[in-house]
Amino acid sequence: MRITVLGAGAWGTALAMAAARHHPVQLWARDAAQAAHMQAVRSNPRYLPDLAWPAPLTATPDWDAAMRHASHDDGLFIIGTPMAALRATLAALPTHARVFWLCKGFEAGTGLLGHEIAAQVLPHGRVGVLSGPSFAQEVATGQPTALVASSFDAELTRLAVTALHSDALRIYTSDDPVGVAVGGAVKNVLAIATGISDGLNLGLNARAALITRGLAEMSRLGVAMGARLDTFMGLTGLGDLVLTATGDLSRNRRVGLLLAEGLALPDVLARLGHVAEGVYSAKTVAQRAAALGVDMPLTAAVNAVLDGRETPRQAVERLMRRDARAEATQTRSAATPQTPPPPPHC
Repeated sequence: MRITVLGAGAWGTALAMAAARHHPVQLWARDAAQAAHMQAVRSNPRYLPDLAWPAPLTATPDWDAAMRHASHDDGLFIIGTPMAALRATLAALPTHARVFWLCKGFEAGTGLLGHEIAAQVLPHGRVGVLSGPSFAQEVATGQPTALVASSFDAELTRLAVTALHSDALRIYTSDDPVGVAVGGAVKNVLAIATGISDGLNLGLNARAALITRGLAEMSRLGVAMGARLDTFMGLTGLGDLVLTATGDLSRNRRVGLLLAEGLALPDVLARLGHVAEGVYSAKTVAQRAAALGVDMPLTAAVNAVLDGRETPRQAVERLMRRDARAEATQTRSAATPQTPPPPPHC
């Protein structure tokens, strides 16, 4: 296959390296100097230093060349930009492109998920989302990883398997891109919450409670948006949440840890040096939930801290003062019909 990866950050580069173990891959970088340097040293020193590229991987700043590379019957585009650039990138692709994106979140301002954006700007494209519990560093070094390729187009998901499945990278398929996208968006916000908890030394009990109740929040929102409940028990729900909330390589978790130290958000972001999608999607997640009447107290607490309306300690105290309630929820998959009551005399 001929694969073009758009975006030379850590995650885009890692997927390009994984794909290039079996296919010719072009990695497009917006910065011409960065592209030339990567091509010369055969690595990405800025984001994945000291990791050598497979021979079939080349870097280019030439957009037209990147488009030509994957504009064939055996071509596939993979977008590795932040969520904020997804709309413009999709709009610039060939009309009937086959494309997956790696970014996770809701679009700021519109509150749209990736497939909703694609319906507006690339209506004739064949599109999907590639997500799951994965740190770029581990994918780039060939450590075992499992991802989910999700689309309403079953043939497209099979194409992702052909492009990326290997001994080190297992690709599952899903026909629930709504659930996969919601899981990827919300887990980043919940990772900030868990980082705050760990930064305040609230203990392992609190961490387990946050992850569990966060999964309930994620599921409520997803089902309200039309996702299947079982999606959130899989790799892009529970799996990605556990990794991002507890893994030391998690940027969103790091945001929470630094906020718990008392740093202001601008200082946190300056120290981080990378995009942490949870910071930008937290408000949009809350807005989408409010529009659907979905209760998301952990997301609300994260927003209060990010906005400076509460300190991390105050947000925790407010959560603990919430009224007691039954743990079980009424969340039900919209795709699963409710079981009718039995007849009176059976």
